[in-house]
Amino acid sequence: MSDRESGDDQPQSQSEFAVLNASWQTSNGATGSDSGQQQQSNEQELATKMLQIQSKRFYLDVKQNRRGKFIKVAEIGADGRRSQIFLALSTAADFRDHLGTFSEFYSQLGPPNPDTVPEDGKLKSEMMIKDNRRYYLDLKENARGRFLRVSQTITRGGPRSQVAIPAQGMIEFRDNLTDLLDEFGTDDGGFKGDLPDGRHMRVDNKNFYFDVGQNNRGIYMRISEVKGNFRTAITVPEKSWSRFRDYFRDYCEKMAECNEKSTTATSVPAESVSPQ
Repeated sequence: MSDRESGDDQPQSQSEFAVLNASWQTSNGATGSDSGQQQQSNEQELATKMLQIQSKRFYLDVKQNRRGKFIKVAEIGADGRRSQIFLALSTAADFRDHLGTFSEFYSQLGPPNPDTVPEDGKLKSEMMIKDNRRYYLDLKENARGRFLRVSQTITRGGPRSQVAIPAQGMIEFRDNLTDLLDEFGTDDGGFKGDLPDGRHMRVDNKNFYFDVGQNNRGIYMRISEVKGNFRTAITVPEKSWSRFRDYFRDYCEKMAECNEKSTTATSVPAESVSPQ
């Protein structure tokens, strides 16, 4: 019996797979298709594990790029179709712990009974949040069996990605994930202190917001301009803040000189006329 559900739990098509990978790159700081392609070429695979659970194969790949390490979970069905999700190391550690909880819950369930299954098929659910990504964990049951569906969404848009793990394989999945985390750790890296509070200023009919944040690529400042319902923003990496500051200071000094010269030119007193 297969624990895979039909319909919305089918793996992504190849086009969706490509969009998903690009969405992951964008959510971690890369912008544009060129950046995504360059990021993929710069990835290094550090370790991989393959699990055969019923008719499915799962690959757990620890990868590294210039922003750090992460785990890619790929599911390949019996028909060769592929789906995948991405996990930061700290998120993978949370997922491992949830796998233990779901496995214990599953072990206490009796034989499948169609009369007691909830209408949506969900027996137990949890959610994980990491930066701009949400992960939904749903232990479900349908006519084909019980399985854990893991869905990943990105708040800034992009396709919903998901894998479905047969319930009987959750312990094996957890143990293999634990082996990788024991070897590579659970630290995502990055700044550990408190980030500065956001600032706001109003100029005429515009509002400007300065917000400092952090993702796998590092610390950044998002400068947003808001006018009515219109909003635009730029993101400045921390390593270039000092250059931005120097440029702004240089422009301020140059404009001060220009204003001083303009004021001097317009305030020259008229020549006094000598009396006859």
